[in-house]
Amino acid sequence: REKIRRVDGAAELAKHYGVSLQTYWTTGPYDVVYILKALDDESANAFLLDVGSRGVVRTTTLRAYDREEMSGIIERLGPAPGA
Repeated sequence: REKIRRVDGAAELAKHYGVSLQTYWTTGPYDVVYILKALDDESANAFLLDVGSRGVVRTTTLRAYDREEMSGIIERLGPAPGA
């Protein structure tokens, strides 16, 4: 029961930073996985720092890229060596 309330609280806090959350309860090394969507990395990180500073959770962050973002990153590489 407490887990549901904590997630609801996190969702409300996320809104304060302009972040939306999708929540998944998991088995294994992590109890909960959040998928965050934010306008920018700064908003997402501000939310994560706020949550972490409350001492209730520890976070591990993975930055994900969609197809368009990854294509832009690859384009910056230029031609492959020897091509």
